[in-house]
Formats: sequence, structure tokens, C-alpha cells
Amino acid sequence: MSNSKLTRRGLIKTGAVAGAAGLTLPTYLRADGHAGFTNAPTGDTVTLGFNVPQSGPYADEGADELRAYELAVEHLNGGGDGGMMNTFSSKALKGNGILGKKVEYVTGDTQTKSDAARASARSMIEKDGAVMITGGSSSGVAVAVQALCQEAGVIFMAGLTHSNDTTGKDRKANGFRHFFNSYMSGAALAPVLAANYGTDRKAYHLTADYNWGYTTEEAVKSSTEAMGWETVAAVKTPLTQTDFSSYIAPVLQSGADTLVLNHYGGNMVNSLTNAVQFGLRDKQVNGKDFQIIVPLYSRLMAKGAGANVKGIFGSTNWHWSLQDEGSQAFVKSFGTKYGFPPSQAAHTCYVQALLYADAVERAGSFNPCAVVEALEDFEFDGMGNGKTLYRGDDHQCFKDVLVVKGKENPTSEFDLLEIVEVTPVAQVTYEPDHPQFAGGNLGTCNPGA
Repeated sequence: MSNSKLTRRGLIKTGAVAGAAGLTLPTYLRADGHAGFTNAPTGDTVTLGFNVPQSGPYADEGADELRAYELAVEHLNGGGDGGMMNTFSSKALKGNGILGKKVEYVTGDTQTKSDAARASARSMIEKDGAVMITGGSSSGVAVAVQALCQEAGVIFMAGLTHSNDTTGKDRKANGFRHFFNSYMSGAALAPVLAANYGTDRKAYHLTADYNWGYTTEEAVKSSTEAMGWETVAAVKTPLTQTDFSSYIAPVLQSGADTLVLNHYGGNMVNSLTNAVQFGLRDKQVNGKDFQIIVPLYSRLMAKGAGANVKGIFGSTNWHWSLQDEGSQAFVKSFGTKYGFPPSQAAHTCYVQALLYADAVERAGSFNPCAVVEALEDFEFDGMGNGKTLYRGDDHQCFKDVLVVKGKENPTSEFDLLEIVEVTPVAQVTYEPDHPQFAGGNLGTCNPGA
């Protein structure tokens, strides 16, 4: 542990002398540190809370997240083939639950609404005794639930959340994100866009009107303008919008030759479909073939948009076609159980569940402050993204990022995206105080009651 972390926690011990005469280990770092925190498990089971969108525009992602969580619980309890537990570089998990306690779970529906998500998370904590909350497919939801978990004194392992804010201005000591973020998408996409479309482009942004949309628009604008592109307009669209025709029409009069869709889930499927219906992909503007870009892709979105995704570039956190041992172990387990390959939402949620359980095992305690210490600056491999660091400064995972595009000749409804570049982690790494992440303060871990 670094002295900076100890200072931020307000502890008095230093380096190797921790536990020496005159210094006492904090409760959460002692073997007996199993009480004095929210929902400390007392029986032979432990309850996790899976808070996912079971309705609303991100319901497809939510359904896949829940499948992944159920698979993770099965593996943690010793069922199935073990999946990524066999490839994970940490060998703390034994398939006997977590610290010998059988894993049980409760679920909630975020509805992709912050208030609903907080209410369901609160219920799982207060009524069901959940010691950890995880899930979500919206950054607005993630930020809201992360703040609630910080107040309640439980760990929040974020699901699919891509906004810079989650580990930026709204970062919390009790919250952790495995998924990549908006900045990383911009940093990975810009060189590929420059190589394929040149450095003289006029871009028009349509942006989902909430924090994920804002930070994704900012990240892509910043990275593309730095290479010479001009942003001619940036228009916000309601998250509840289903028909984007009225937003697509002005693009044709703007002089733009590129449309950037800062949309996700059903929003992206609908806006891309409307853009194709308006003939944008068949037009030439400024002497160039008109192009559409989707900064954040998923297999589920590609399936929903079908042939409309052909040739369109975007970025993704993970894809089932990766050939590393961890990815293929997960794809096999998930495919055997459900009959189709997992999405990136499923992947990040499965990994988060295992990372939490592993941190508890390594810490020897469910105390959230012990879990925080175990996860901060934890380096691991074998989970599908290559070597990964959970950075202590902001609780953001740093790993390689995939740039993908829609396949011209897919072989099935699941084979719609191809990986065009694996962007190395060094290219998407930034300082904790980068302007796109400014204003955040982790604060200190809250163990709760």
C-alpha cells in the first residue's frame, strides 16, 4: 500500500511497520474484521444485489447482465465449469462461495431511471441485506447508485457505465468500474478514423441528453478536433426518444459529411435506422462519402440495427470473438448455459462479480474498507482484456480497448462486428486529474454501520 492511500484513508501506520509495536492494524485489515459494517454476513450465506434495467431502453443489456450474474454465482458456488475462475490470474476463489459462504442474490429493476435505481438498490440493502450492489446499463444510474452505496456503506461494482463522470467528478471510494470510458473511446477511435476518413471532416453530433452522452460527445469532439476535424453542430436528444427523424433531417442541411451518434442501446438502433432511411449513407458531401460513427458499440445493438451497421466504426470494451483463454472460457460457459454468445455488458458484469468475490477472499473480510484496499492498484490477467490495473486513484480499470466495425458479410446474427484494432492500454491511459475527469474526489471508504 502506498503512503498516499494511507493518508487519504486517514490511517496512521506506514509501510512495512504496520502492526509493529505501538501501531494497531485498522479493524478492516484484521482477521477478526467481520463486524461493524453494513450487512455483515452472520450465517452461512451472503447476499449480493443485482440492479439491472429489466425495462426501458437498455433492457436488452440488462437481461444479458442478469444472465452473466447468475452464471457468476453458479461458478462461485462451485457449479458449472468454473468459467473465468480457471483463467483468472488470482487463485483466491475456490468454488466454495465467498469466504465459505454460499452466494445468494436478489434483483432489482433500474428502469434506466436514477430514482428507480436508487430505490431498488436501497431496498436490496435495507430489506434484503445485500453486502454489495452491482449492475446498471446507464451512467446516470451508475452515478446515482454509486452515491447511495457510498452513503450506505456497501461496495458498488459498476456494470455497464461509460461516462467519464463515474470515475471522474462523481467517483466514490466505495465504487469501482471495470468498463472503459468515453475518453478511452475517443483516444482509441481517432487514429482509426483519421486513417480511414482523413483529417478534414465536418462532424455533426447527436447526443443522448444525460451525463454519458455529454462526456462521450466531449471525448470524441476533443480527439477528432485535435486531428483536424471540425464540429459543425452538437444536438441533444431525449433518452426517451424513439423516432429520430426530426433530428436527422437537419443534418442534411448542415454541411456535415460525418454523423456521430452518441447514442446507446435502443436509442442507437433507432437513430441509426432513421439515418439510413434518410439515405445518409448513400450521399456525398464536401466531395466525400458521408460516414456515420457509433462511439460505443455492443453486439446487442448491432443485432438490433442489423445490416445498417455494415462498415460503421465504433469502440467496445470486449467482444466474444477474442481468442484469449479467458474470453473463450467465458464464451464457452455462457454459450453452454444460454445458447448464444455474451455481450460486453454480460462480460463486464461477470468480471465485476468475480473481482468482488476475489477481493473479499484476499482481504479475508466482507468489510467494504478491506475490499477497497484489496482492489486498489490490483493488477490481474486472464479476464478477457489482457493485463488490467484497477487504479487506486480513481477506481478505474485500465486495459486494452477494441475498435470495431460492422461486418460487410456476417455469417450469423451474432457475427455482426469485427475487431479492426486492439488499442494498447498505454494509448488510452490518462492522468487522474485530466480535464475530462476534473473535480472528482474519492473521499474515504465508508464501512457503514
